[in-house]
Amino acid sequence: MAEYLALFAIVLLHEFGHALACRQTGGSANTIVLWPLGGVAYVSPPPRPGATLWSIAAGPLVNLLLLPISFGLAAMAAAFEWTDTQPNLTHFFSTLVYINTGLLIFNLMPVYPLDGGQILRSLLWFVIGPWRSLMVATAIGLAGAVALGALALINGSLWVGLIALFMGANCWRALQHARLLRRVETAPVRHEFLCPGCQVPPPEGPFWVCYHCRTAFDTFAAGAVCPNCQHSFPATHCPRCGTLRPIAEWHRIPPRLGDARTLTL
Repeated sequence: MAEYLALFAIVLLHEFGHALACRQTGGSANTIVLWPLGGVAYVSPPPRPGATLWSIAAGPLVNLLLLPISFGLAAMAAAFEWTDTQPNLTHFFSTLVYINTGLLIFNLMPVYPLDGGQILRSLLWFVIGPWRSLMVATAIGLAGAVALGALALINGSLWVGLIALFMGANCWRALQHARLLRRVETAPVRHEFLCPGCQVPPPEGPFWVCYHCRTAFDTFAAGAVCPNCQHSFPATHCPRCGTLRPIAEWHRIPPRLGDARTLTL
């Protein structure tokens, strides 16, 4: 019981590392979920490679900081010769070492969506940009999920199979997001508006989806009203940085002289 409680406590500290680092960069992190396969911190750092790198790397850094503590407890048990007098406590301290070391090594594997895969993606972001780096990381992640699934079949391990399924599903969603980012980056932009968050003009095209009728439309051309079901949206989502603000707060820029484009709102 103590070992399982220690495992979830260490995982919780790991996820708090992600959340606090993300908030330090100016991002949002309001939810941490613990479940039988581990923990998940839902972090949304600013769309910058440095902010993303720090938000992700802070989790394994917590395990790195806990390692000397766990090693120190195990060394203390050995120094006081508790192996005979306190065998359960000695075993518990040794287990803490294995838990911290195992979590650190596992999370640093360069396989998306593990921390190592997301760190790799953040480092690639500096060089090849957001959507290309995400595509490379998810391709490696899908290969890792397939390999882990094969290992689960060979060993008949249900837990390893569930982890492989979880990794594969997350990689597939991230791959779809990378394709969307590619479309956003290559699309023409509406120069008369600026996102309140990232100060970048929004893309021109059907990048917004009505959650009532699932119609894809251009919210700026339609005035934040779905052209199919006429549902009005009180806030507009930025496909680049995720900012969700009323369309009236998107900064309007007067059209330049000779520009044939007219404001749609």
